[in-house]
Amino acid sequence: MAVTISAMFIAVHDPDAALGFYRDALGLEVRNDVASDGFRWVTVGAPGQDVDIVLSQPHGGRSQAEGDALLSLVMQGSLQAAIFRSDDLDTTFEKVRASGAEVLEEPTSQPWGARDCAFRDPSGNLVRIAQA
Repeated sequence: MAVTISAMFIAVHDPDAALGFYRDALGLEVRNDVASDGFRWVTVGAPGQDVDIVLSQPHGGRSQAEGDALLSLVMQGSLQAAIFRSDDLDTTFEKVRASGAEVLEEPTSQPWGARDCAFRDPSGNLVRIAQA
């Protein structure tokens, strides 16, 4: 039996701003862009990788109270969105920094062996990028 990842979800308050980060700065491709009932979600993914990342608004498909609670966590920067890998961390870091993304940590060799960096996406989510 094999289990693989099909999709993951990242809550974002503004899908267009999220595209500026995930598509334009990180280089992910847009796979789907859907609007329904006043909400929008955009599916992106790394070229050649069969994992979808769904960028969804906190209130889409949730009650008002649940959406408000999730939005509050997102806007506080309390959620870690994802850890990506790059085959050239320094170049990726410079490209993402040039996009205007908030830098939390420049490329650093971590005590646990990884070399990575950290940003906040436009919604406040923590995004790390590790050297592949």
